[in-house]
Amino acid sequence: MTDDELRRIRSFLVGSVRRRAERTVELPGGVAVFDDTFADSWSHNQVLLDRADGAPAELPGLVDGVMGERPFRVVTVLDGDFGEACAEPFRRAGYRHSSYLVMLHTGPVPTPGDGRGVEEVGLEAIRAPLAASWRAALPEADEEVVRMLVDRRAAGRRGAERVQLLGARAADGEVAAWTDLYLEPALGIAQVEDLMTAEAHRRRGHADAVLAAALRRAADAGCGTRFLIAESDDWPRRWYGRRGFEVIGRTHGFERT
Repeated sequence: MTDDELRRIRSFLVGSVRRRAERTVELPGGVAVFDDTFADSWSHNQVLLDRADGAPAELPGLVDGVMGERPFRVVTVLDGDFGEACAEPFRRAGYRHSSYLVMLHTGPVPTPGDGRGVEEVGLEAIRAPLAASWRAALPEADEEVVRMLVDRRAAGRRGAERVQLLGARAADGEVAAWTDLYLEPALGIAQVEDLMTAEAHRRRGHADAVLAAALRRAADAGCGTRFLIAESDDWPRRWYGRRGFEVIGRTHGFERT
């Protein structure tokens, strides 16, 4: 069952990345995606490999060839075992390696009351707190880069049949926590992506409410496979684990600037 869930999730992820792209280049075992509107966005300009097809030692050269004049290199490998085999060749080529966990929601579906007060919001509603979070994460970034990092979220609207930006508001009306919910009811799959809480509103239950609402909406849409991807060495994986998510696989990321 786990292998089947992983195959379906990987297929969904490949399809989602393709749908967001302005243009694609087919590669052995995967695809390169590009978006010139967000040319500095790593997630919108990268190589995505879904399966082992070719020798890992050949991949750094393949990536250089397809990414051309982009000043960075980003590779996502969805096959966990193949990603492990790619780690050493990419390390020798100067890449940083990160691993990520595919986490499947196996706990009970939250009740509607658990997500009380959560609503669909627009990008403008989270622009200020999202920009503030990027400034904190990237203090060296100029305002043009921050604007791009915020605006690129709009491209995510192409990532699935239905995409909802869900937010919970604080008492002052500001959106305190938010997430993107990607729904593919025909496939029965939903992804929770980029769950964030504004710094001023942390530890007040807003993220819990947003996550509960996302899971409830996914279940109501007929999505029995509900998943997210978390960094393997960061604290949120444990937070998600306490909320009914189980690790079923691993993906890998390689980056070079």
